[in-house]
Amino acid sequence: MESANKYDLAVLGGGPAGYAAAIRAGQLGKKVVCIEMERAGGTCLNWGCIPSKALLKSAEIYSAMAHAEDYGLSVEGASFDFDKIITRSRGVSDKMAKGVEFLFKKNKVDQIVGKGQLIAAGMIEIIEGADKGKVVSADKVLLATGCLPRRIPNVEVDGKVIMTSREILENRKFPKSLVVVGAGAIGVEFAYFFNALGSEVTVVEMMDQIVPVEDAEVSQALARSFKKQGIKIHTGTKVENIKKLKTSVSMDLVKGEKTEKLKADMMLLAIGVVPNLDGALSSRVKLDLDRGYLKVDDRYETSMKGVFAAGDIIGPPWLAHVGTYEAVQAVNGMFTDQTPQRVTLFPGCTYCNPQVASVGMTEAKAKEEGLDYLVGKFPYTANGRAVASEQSEGFVKLITGKQHGEVLGAHIVGYDATELIAEYVLAMKMEGTIDEIHDTIHAHPTLTEMLGEAAAAVHGEAIHI
Repeated sequence: MESANKYDLAVLGGGPAGYAAAIRAGQLGKKVVCIEMERAGGTCLNWGCIPSKALLKSAEIYSAMAHAEDYGLSVEGASFDFDKIITRSRGVSDKMAKGVEFLFKKNKVDQIVGKGQLIAAGMIEIIEGADKGKVVSADKVLLATGCLPRRIPNVEVDGKVIMTSREILENRKFPKSLVVVGAGAIGVEFAYFFNALGSEVTVVEMMDQIVPVEDAEVSQALARSFKKQGIKIHTGTKVENIKKLKTSVSMDLVKGEKTEKLKADMMLLAIGVVPNLDGALSSRVKLDLDRGYLKVDDRYETSMKGVFAAGDIIGPPWLAHVGTYEAVQAVNGMFTDQTPQRVTLFPGCTYCNPQVASVGMTEAKAKEEGLDYLVGKFPYTANGRAVASEQSEGFVKLITGKQHGEVLGAHIVGYDATELIAEYVLAMKMEGTIDEIHDTIHAHPTLTEMLGEAAAAVHGEAIHI
């Protein structure tokens, strides 16, 4: 084995957690190496968040052209080139990955393209790639190997008929019909995308509502909108007897005692994720796990001294921005006097149309915990900017403590919800109250006015409803 110079930090994984950790350590003047099998950016930049948002933008524009007359415009012969849509999304990913590689150079972070394996505390061996056999030595190691799409046992993912989110992002054949198994964020985003382009889409969810982690009212609003758009939804339903045919897939949809047969050109499995530790740990390395995820303490350190972990590999909520936060906190704890913070407050965003965004607890959770709470709601239909933009579908919902007016949770379904949620996240971080939000002047006409109005609605003081 060839030995390399010693680093202050070696990062295994180059996704939002891994590359953020490497860059932050570089900013602190540390000698850093980041080891990633593919391009910098990991799943998020290359096979997840970024390329999928590029696809969704194409769908949004195509849908807008179909409704051009609503704006007094005329668009004739609108069509799409699916291959070009996919090519554009890959180009966006490429551009973002190059951006991360530039930031590595700027912060003097070394990069190794290859598969690394932790063989001992402070030692990573490259087991695949051009540097195979090389051993990287470091004072500290951060594991950020993320997650992989969950698969159904005995169902072959062939990348042609049956796919996960990874394969469908580079699939260049447009399906006339698509079954999406799983109605979390990934499932509903792809359902919206393909339906907007004209595919016949069916969504199947085992839980009783789509986007199961969201507030029930938000889920119901999204389901109504999807049905209006022509998306078929089956909740409380299992998929069984999946059979891959030559150019299609068949299955049984089972709800209670009722079974319905279904056939489609393509199936997307969007049933969650599993920890990606395959090959990342030598057989000689034993780290404590929790349901397959790496167990860490308050400083993000694993059960092996000097070995830390952050991002999806330490468990839910499996969000890129959470992984980035965790990684930066971990590095600050390693190399500065700052005490690392564990994640307790974070926004969740789903980028279909209408968009969904939330932070904090749902109303069901507040009820379950026996909290004394109040609810304020404000509809998009009463907001001038939304109506002027032909985007009047949806609402803002605030859950607040009755005694002090603190924000317990915020839920938005509607246009630009994923941008609007930031104000409520900041309010919760700063322990702001609904009165402070209401007393903040929001520019007119903007969608943000709804945030102040929802706060005012808690006490029946909203002006426009």
